[in-house]
Amino acid sequence: MTDSRPTPGASAPLWGLALLTFSGTLAMHIFVPALALAGDDLNASASAMQMTVSLYILGLAVGQLVYGPLSDHFGRRPVLMVGLGLYTLAGLAAALAPEAKALIAARLFQALGGCAGLTLARAIVRDTTAPREAAQRLAMMNLMVTLGPGIAPILGGLLANELGWRWIFYLLVGLGVANVLFTWRRLPETRPRDSGGGNVKTLVRDYQALLRSPAFLGFALGGGCATTSVYAFISAAPFVFVDQLQVPAEHVGLYLALLVSGMSMGNVFASRLLARFPMRTVLMRANQVSVLAAFVFLGAVLSEHLSLTVLLLSLFVFATGLGIAAPATLTEAISVMPSVTGSASGLYGFTQMAIGALCSALAVLGDDPALAAAVVLASAGVIGQIAFHIALRSSE
Repeated sequence: MTDSRPTPGASAPLWGLALLTFSGTLAMHIFVPALALAGDDLNASASAMQMTVSLYILGLAVGQLVYGPLSDHFGRRPVLMVGLGLYTLAGLAAALAPEAKALIAARLFQALGGCAGLTLARAIVRDTTAPREAAQRLAMMNLMVTLGPGIAPILGGLLANELGWRWIFYLLVGLGVANVLFTWRRLPETRPRDSGGGNVKTLVRDYQALLRSPAFLGFALGGGCATTSVYAFISAAPFVFVDQLQVPAEHVGLYLALLVSGMSMGNVFASRLLARFPMRTVLMRANQVSVLAAFVFLGAVLSEHLSLTVLLLSLFVFATGLGIAAPATLTEAISVMPSVTGSASGLYGFTQMAIGALCSALAVLGDDPALAAAVVLASAGVIGQIAFHIALRSSE
């Protein structure tokens, strides 16, 4: 059984929590259009510049393992302030970087700071609301956050071309300062009073407890398979659209934006469905929709009937199911052990990023990107459904 009682007297503006989450993911995407310009300016190779993205993703994954348990023991606000301070200072170091190595290091520390908001905003939502309301708030927060991947490349390209690539990081510094001020002035401490002390043994004990929980592991594995498996298609998309479907390269961004809009629509549906139906029913049915769409995509590839229309429709439905399942899955995962919500949020986020990275790597194997992506999406969906079934049975 999960504790549904929120922290007494604590509340946090949803727009501010969305901004905290948005900042970490925005910094991942916004620099991509400027990689070539920055490489020319710093006399760096393409592989060196790609490291500024790869290490950022690594930092986002690893950092979540640290912030969650620390916040359970020292409080959400102080840990969040430290992370946001690191994000801001690292952004300034990136803007002033004299060479590629300095930029790569700054990007790693920027990610390590940025993932504080990504991890703790979710924990704060769970701290201050009961599970059903938490899932609805997370759905609305996800809806705001999904704007990041859509507008980041456009904004980054505009800044780099008009003002220079360094202005991307000046913008992120400004965002970091705004987050620090919001946390300082508007965010109360929401950590549950029954969270433990602050020693390493306790931190290790918390993670061990979560890793021994079939319910948490099921929700974490299922959540990663149901959500970040979409990275498999995103990584293969340019090859599928341009090389296999003969779509002009300049249209790829538009079609990926359609995918993001499916996630957003799913978040809207989630907030309404969760008000009417049991959370676990919504979770299972939403993932089943995604699995069905993935198999339609796979069937079209295997039968050699893949077309732009079939691809876009199936991926839009897949993304809609993803958008519905995501907030319910996250809420269930971080509610398994309410006294270690921060640790659960961090470990859940790490699992998502790890599964997303694995799916992304698998999707570029072989000579047929569409087939590889379809197999990964369908397989991940089935694994996710099995994991959810195990989690739900374990938590009854």
